[in-house]
Amino acid sequence: MMADLDFLFSETGPLAESIAGFRPRRQQCELAQSVQQAIENQGILVAEAGTGTGKTYAYLVPALTSGGKVIISTGTKTLQDQLFQRDIPTVRQALSVPVTIALLKGRANYVCHYHLEKAAMDGRFMSRDDIRHLQTIRSFLNTTSTGDKSSCGGVPENAPIWSHVTSTKENCLGADCPYHKECFVMQARREAMAADVVVVNHHLFFADVWLRDEGAGELLPACNTVIFDEAHQLPEVASLFFGDNLSSGQLLELARDSRAEALTEAKDFPALPVACGKLEKAVKDFRLAFEQDNVRLPKHALADNVPFNQALTDLAAALIDLLNLLEIQAERGEGLKNCHERAMALNDLLHAWQVGAAETPSETEGEQKNSAAIPSVLWVDVFSHAFQLNSTPLDVAEVFRKQINIQKRAWIFTSATLAVNGDFKHYCYELGLFDAETGCWDSPFDYKSQALLYVPKHMPEPNSREFTAAVVNEAWPALKASEGRAFLLFTSLRAMREAHELVKARLAEEGLDYPLLLQGEGSRTELLERFRASEHAILVASQTFWEGIDVKGDALQLVVIDKLPFAPPDDPVLSARVDQINKAGRNAFIEYQLPRAAITLKQGAGRLIRDERDTGVLIICDTRLVDKPYGKRIWQSLPPMLKTRDGSVVPRFFTQIAHRRTAANPTEPIAPTEIPAP
Repeated sequence: MMADLDFLFSETGPLAESIAGFRPRRQQCELAQSVQQAIENQGILVAEAGTGTGKTYAYLVPALTSGGKVIISTGTKTLQDQLFQRDIPTVRQALSVPVTIALLKGRANYVCHYHLEKAAMDGRFMSRDDIRHLQTIRSFLNTTSTGDKSSCGGVPENAPIWSHVTSTKENCLGADCPYHKECFVMQARREAMAADVVVVNHHLFFADVWLRDEGAGELLPACNTVIFDEAHQLPEVASLFFGDNLSSGQLLELARDSRAEALTEAKDFPALPVACGKLEKAVKDFRLAFEQDNVRLPKHALADNVPFNQALTDLAAALIDLLNLLEIQAERGEGLKNCHERAMALNDLLHAWQVGAAETPSETEGEQKNSAAIPSVLWVDVFSHAFQLNSTPLDVAEVFRKQINIQKRAWIFTSATLAVNGDFKHYCYELGLFDAETGCWDSPFDYKSQALLYVPKHMPEPNSREFTAAVVNEAWPALKASEGRAFLLFTSLRAMREAHELVKARLAEEGLDYPLLLQGEGSRTELLERFRASEHAILVASQTFWEGIDVKGDALQLVVIDKLPFAPPDDPVLSARVDQINKAGRNAFIEYQLPRAAITLKQGAGRLIRDERDTGVLIICDTRLVDKPYGKRIWQSLPPMLKTRDGSVVPRFFTQIAHRRTAANPTEPIAPTEIPAP
C-alpha cells in the first residue's frame, strides 16, 4: 500500500510535527512521489534535485514506508555516517515505522583482532606515535561494539598504524582466522543481512555488494530497492571497479606480510625474507623509473622507454621469485598459504598488464562482471612515492546495464548535479540507463535575490602563464569587499599553490589579517572546522573541495573558480574515450567532455548557496563561459543567479547585501535593474 505522501510532507503531517524547522516544499514532495512510483513499479529513476530541495527526506520517506529491503549507497563516508546516525533515525521516528538499519563500510574501517595482536607481538614500528596509537587501539577494542575506527578517539584516521591493525581482502584469513567469531567485519555483515535498510558507499557497493569480492554479495539479491545518492560519481566509480589495477602498496604489503609470516612459520628458510627484500627494492626501482610526480601515462607511450621496460621486467621477476618460494612453504601455515594465494593473484594482474592484454571481465554464476570483451586502456598512475598499474574499460554502459537487468528491483539515481541544462542524455548514456524515467527539480532558493555571478571581460588565455595571477587580481576587490569568507577553487594543484602565494603576499602588503588556509595543510575536515571557526578565512583549494562541502551562513560569501573544469586532454582514459567516440563518427567534445565539465562546474558553484538565508558572489574567471558558443550550455546549467561582467558591481552587491540585512525587510530582493546584464 502506497503511503500518502501529500499528507506526510504537509504542514500538518508527521514530518512537520516532529522535525524542527521542517517546511513543506513542492519540489520535495514531487520528488518523493517519483521515487515512490519507481519503487512500486520496480523501475529506474534518474533525478536531479537542486540544493535545498531536501532530496534525502524525499527518497527516505518512500523507502522507509515501502516495506521492502533497501540499500542506500552514498559517494562519501561523511554522508554515509550522516544518513545512519541522523537522517534515517529522524525520519523513522517521525513516521513511527519499525524499520531496522545497518551501516556497512569496507573492511579497512574495522579493527582486526588478528592483525592487531600480530602487530603487538611483532613490535616493529617506525615511530613513537605508532606505539602510542597501538595502545590506544587496544584499549578501544575493550570498549567498542562495532570496531569502527572512526569511533577511536586519539588516533587520526590517516595514522600509519591503521594499515597494521586492519585487514584487506588479500590478507584476511577468513574462516581460518582464530578470531573469526569476534570479527567486526563479519558482525557488520550479519547486521546488514538482517536489516531493512543498509547504508553503504559507492566503492563498497561495487567492490563488495555487487561484485562479491569480499563476501557480502548476498545483500543485493535480497533487496527490493537500490538508491544511489551523490550518483554523479557513479560513472567514474564503475569504471574503476569494472577494470583492474595493481598498486605498489599491494606489492609492498605482500612483501611485508610474507616476511612477517616467514619469521614465525618458516624461520629455517632464510631465502623467503631475502626475496621479500628484493621485491621491495624492485617496487621502489620501478617508481624511480619515472622522473615526474603525479602524472598519468598510457602504456603505449612508454613502449620505447628503456628504464621503464627494464624496471617492469625486474619487478615481474622479483614477484615470480617470491611466488615460487611461497609455493614451497605455503603448507607450513595459514599465513604463508594466504600470502601465496595473494602472490598468484598479483602476478596474474602484473602479467596481463605487462603483455598488454586488456583485462576483460569474466562472468561467474550469472552475477559477476560481463563476459563480453570490453575495450580497455592500459595506463600507469605515478604518485610522489607510489604507482598504480591500471586497466580501465572505455565504456561501462553495457556491463552496468546487464547487472541491472539480472533481477527486477527499483533503482534510484539522485544528485544535485546530473543534467546539463535539464538534459540527462550524457549521464544515462554512460551507465546504459536508456529507458530510465528522468526528472529535474530546481532548487527552491531565490538565487536572483541571494547570489551574483560575475565573469570578467578581460582575461588571458586559460593556458597562459599569466592566468593564475590574473585570477587573483580579479578576485582581490571581491575578497576585500567580502572581508575574506571565501573559497578560491582551482582546477590544478600548480595553480592552487601559485594563487596561495599570491594571496599571501597581497594580504601582507595591505596588512589584512585574514586566516589563509591551503588544501593539504590538514585533512578536509580539519580545514573546514578552521574555516568555519574563523571570521574572515580564505581557503585556497583544488577540486577536492568542489563537492561534498557544506558551509552555511556568513562564513562563506565568495566562491572563485579559475577555469572551466575540463579534464586534462593528456589523461589516458579521457584520451582513449575521446578517440573511441570520434572514431564512431560522433563528437566527443559535445557528447562527453562538455557535459562532464558542466556537471563538475555545477558542483563547484553549488558550494556558495547552501541555505535560503545564504548570500554571496560566484566569480568564474574563464571567459569561455560567455565568449564561446558552447559556454552558453554550461552557464545555463548553473543556478539562475544575477549575472554581470562589470567588476564594479561585485563590491556594490556586497554593500547591498549588508544594507538588506539591517533593513526593515531583510528578505527584500536586490533589484535586478541595478545589476548590469552580461
